[in-house]
Amino acid sequence: MEGRCAVETWAEFGFPGSSCTPKIKFGVGTDVFLCIGSDEVCVFSTQERKLTIVIQFPGPVSDLVESHDKQLLFVACRSGVYCVSLQSLLSRAQSPPAEASSSPAVLKISSEFLLVPDEGVLSLLLVSSVLLTLSQRDTSWMLTLYNSPKLSASSSCEMLTSFSLPLASGVVHSDTDRMTGRGRRPVLICVLSETSETTLTDDHFRLEPVLFKLLFGIDAALAKSPVILCGLPDGCLCFLPLSLPGSRLRVLHSLEQPVIFVGASVVTETGLGHAQCLVAVGEQGRVVLIKTEKGGPEGGGNIAAFIERCVPAPVMCGRVDKNCLYYSTGSDLLVLDLSEGSSGRDGQERDVETSRNTGFALQSPTSLNVCRVIALAEPMSNTAGEVQLLGLSVRGQLQRISLPVGREDARSSKVASTQVGRGVRDLLSAIGDVCERASTLKTAIKSKNQILRHLNQVINISFLLISSTTSEEKPIRCHAITEWSRLLQKDSLNLTCVLNNSSPYVLERGWTLSITVFPLSYSPSAGGESSSVNFSFPFHNLHAGETLEVSLPLAAAGDASFPMTVSCSLVFSLSSLLGREAANFPDSHSRCISLPLNTLTVDWLHALWVDSPVTIQKTAASQCSNTAVDTIQAFLSSRRTRCRGRGQGGEQSASNPEREQQHSASVRVSSELLRDTLVLKSSGLDPQGPNLAPQNVCVSLLEWLLSEGPGGVRTGHQGDKISSSVVHARGPNGRTVKLTAKEVKNDLQVNVGEESVGKESPTTVEVQVESSSIAAVCGLHHAVLRRVQTLLQRAPERAASTKTVQSLALRQALQRAEHLLQEIQQSRVSGAFGVGASTGTMTRSLLAVYRELRENPLLII
Repeated sequence: MEGRCAVETWAEFGFPGSSCTPKIKFGVGTDVFLCIGSDEVCVFSTQERKLTIVIQFPGPVSDLVESHDKQLLFVACRSGVYCVSLQSLLSRAQSPPAEASSSPAVLKISSEFLLVPDEGVLSLLLVSSVLLTLSQRDTSWMLTLYNSPKLSASSSCEMLTSFSLPLASGVVHSDTDRMTGRGRRPVLICVLSETSETTLTDDHFRLEPVLFKLLFGIDAALAKSPVILCGLPDGCLCFLPLSLPGSRLRVLHSLEQPVIFVGASVVTETGLGHAQCLVAVGEQGRVVLIKTEKGGPEGGGNIAAFIERCVPAPVMCGRVDKNCLYYSTGSDLLVLDLSEGSSGRDGQERDVETSRNTGFALQSPTSLNVCRVIALAEPMSNTAGEVQLLGLSVRGQLQRISLPVGREDARSSKVASTQVGRGVRDLLSAIGDVCERASTLKTAIKSKNQILRHLNQVINISFLLISSTTSEEKPIRCHAITEWSRLLQKDSLNLTCVLNNSSPYVLERGWTLSITVFPLSYSPSAGGESSSVNFSFPFHNLHAGETLEVSLPLAAAGDASFPMTVSCSLVFSLSSLLGREAANFPDSHSRCISLPLNTLTVDWLHALWVDSPVTIQKTAASQCSNTAVDTIQAFLSSRRTRCRGRGQGGEQSASNPEREQQHSASVRVSSELLRDTLVLKSSGLDPQGPNLAPQNVCVSLLEWLLSEGPGGVRTGHQGDKISSSVVHARGPNGRTVKLTAKEVKNDLQVNVGEESVGKESPTTVEVQVESSSIAAVCGLHHAVLRRVQTLLQRAPERAASTKTVQSLALRQALQRAEHLLQEIQQSRVSGAFGVGASTGTMTRSLLAVYRELRENPLLII
């Protein structure tokens, strides 16, 4: 190095205090703020070369920072953070001209300027309108964010949030050292991306985008978030992105010794005006240079390289300019040229990691022959290009240190032409990064397009099903088949549900067929409760014209909870399509789309188990052989019933015979209606042809009742085809049932005044249901009426003569109903007053009325 440094002493402040590390900071204009470790902050004018103001605080000062508009001064003391207005400070410091040259103005700060009442604050940093404080608790570091005042020192300060980080195991200072020795101030700086718009100060650095992304993540780079770097006395180098939600304080690197200085350097002259590396210096002489390097021969991308070396120690303070690190060991002031290692390798290959570190490791710091410096301000350059440093010595002397101009000329001569090639490589690397990100975005766009296409198809299917007014018009609907099966000596009724896709769309992944079975009645064994059961069947890729068959258990043998409604619906789950994005929906119902299809009804006719002719013959033979035994059992049972009846007023003497009594109900349908609808439809006969035999009409009616049903449910195969007009079967409750169809011809009797007029009625087919179970009779009667209703819907218009016959049948039914109503009222009156009627008598009377209503139905024509 050519020439020597020029040292000029400007002022003496005495020995610095031992509470904290001294600090020098440039202020407004030519003013310099000095924090010398005591309870005073000195304002020194570099233009007048004198001390102008002394600000006294209630306790030792640890750190200070100015606002971006140079209007406010934030000072950290032992009792908290104080805020002082610089304009009012200067106005209050004005003194009479006679006293202006004698001594500086002394201002005492009271508690009314206390902004943050937080004790133990060691470091301050102001980023935009956010004030950050760093303090040490028992076992952790605490970084707290406040909303700083903008207009005046008296404005309120609101705490935003706080972050904590545990102390590292190798804490340098013990409690005794912190009480007696000089405490080391943690380092706080702000690192910005190249495109950030935040105003730069001496604690703010702009970093190249590639290195910023590699160190702090792509999210912080895209959000242009300021990043706080913390150099702690326990050796940890931590960072915190301010603008990212959910960010936390994380460790970037560990120097394993107290961090004295953290800054940024340009390293190479590229003309872009942003730093290309970060520099961290430890107390024991460890220097870490963090910069961007190539990934090596196996990887083509960039990596963040942490290059370490050791310099003479101990390091008391440090500062960095574009490409030089200035630091003091107490005995000497040295400079380390950070650009020499990089420029010396311009023509060398960097395939091996050690070769990347060699150039920097071979550089040695150069002595400036200035001793006993313990604090440095930011390097400045005068009009002649001379670098000037402002330092504070151990004795409290404020010194200006001027470096020789020849050093700058020597440094500028080292700029080689190979930097152009390096710039090209950096541009190619940036292009590679852009291509990689474009490929990722292309894949994401393709995925989103597939999701949108799938959602569009789901919306079309939803509109198609919702726009249909009735379930019969829906192109996607279900029909079902009931069939008995036997497994492990247990009978059960199964329902096979068939989903038919007659729409032009494909039901892709994400769809589920949901079937809900709900009994319309309940058995006494169920405890008087009726509950629904839901079945879900996921499927995918059901193309147009295809069907999906699923089977489910409907009821076990002995269950009489019929009829049952079977509700079918299609459910689309957005979770299968959107994945984790569906978790952002407020509730689980909004994650699914449910589209009702149609509702099926399974009645008693669907649940019958028809006996074959062989089974009927075996049952008849068994009944004949057991007639004598049944007669004796009936006689003994009647004797026991009479004995119990004497003690209970005879009310239960008729209960057992009622249980064994056969109940019946019948439905009458005109033969003409059956020939017009049922027989011609099933056999394909000509309506003008000869009439069928009555026996064929009855057999066809029974076969149709037991095989088909309204609403899309039919009965499965049950063995031989029905060939007789009498069918024996077993109901779902296990009781025997008899269905009989016969053709009858009766005259309608209508009372006109005192005379009875007879009218000839058309030929009718009577379907009679018989069973010892009144539940079975009621259920089967209801099922037969539901099927006959479908015949009436497709029956042709009737002639006037037929309508006359129907009206006469209605009149006869009304007369019979009036007679039954009188009997019901008489039973209710007798039961209310207790006149010659018991509970059993009234029950038998009401049961007789019920049988009369069932056994004398209306004629359906």
